[in-house]
Amino acid sequence: MASLDLLYGRNAVREAFLAGRRRIYRLHVAAGATPGGALGDVLRLAAKAGIPIQEIDRGQLDRMAGTANHHGVMAEAAPYPYVGLFDLLERVKAKQTPALILILDYLQDPQNLGTLVRSAEAVAADGILIPQHRAAGITPAVVNASAGATEHVAICDASNLVRAMKELKDAGLWIIGLEKEEGASLYTLVDLRGPLGLVVGGEGKGMSRLVKETCDSLMQLPMAGKVDSLNAAVAGSIALYEVWRQRSAGR
Repeated sequence: MASLDLLYGRNAVREAFLAGRRRIYRLHVAAGATPGGALGDVLRLAAKAGIPIQEIDRGQLDRMAGTANHHGVMAEAAPYPYVGLFDLLERVKAKQTPALILILDYLQDPQNLGTLVRSAEAVAADGILIPQHRAAGITPAVVNASAGATEHVAICDASNLVRAMKELKDAGLWIIGLEKEEGASLYTLVDLRGPLGLVVGGEGKGMSRLVKETCDSLMQLPMAGKVDSLNAAVAGSIALYEVWRQRSAGR
């Protein structure tokens, strides 16, 4: 058996059950945890699926999760089911409405990645493209940070991000990078209603040179304060909601 993911957090574990994309082998619950709300949902879903439930000491659960932020529950699950680039492209081509793919350029922080996955799922993005190397992947920490949104979104870890972006362009997507740069258009003035790949750069340096050169155009968020940049997850989430706003309201 391949190594297991130890998913933790009530929402993360519940969404893994509801999505049904990966097998869950065992559920661990902290002794004395109140079985209401999301934990109650988890226990009912586990019982319905015939998943073994083990009650363990909370300190042991802390050690297994590597954090106390598990809310009393952990699931032993199969590794995260990434989709291949071919499958992502097929999703784009099959769309009757304009596709939206979020492209993340070497994001390092699991919290930022989880937040962006959650935002992408909230606006019904068709998929997320991340690099396979030198970037955060879909770990249990990211699943928890996304409140389980990772389990519902098609995420592709591309071995070559630039090549994958070019294939999305060939499939009809217009690739727009979010970057504070001279000459970049104000994000509310960019037409985001067509088939779109939205690129968010990594923390600190933003987009890499080749990724930026592969974009069809750049857009930026306005800044009125003393700090000259926004957190990557915040900026990306604002841009995602602008896409949704334009598509919902006809701009």
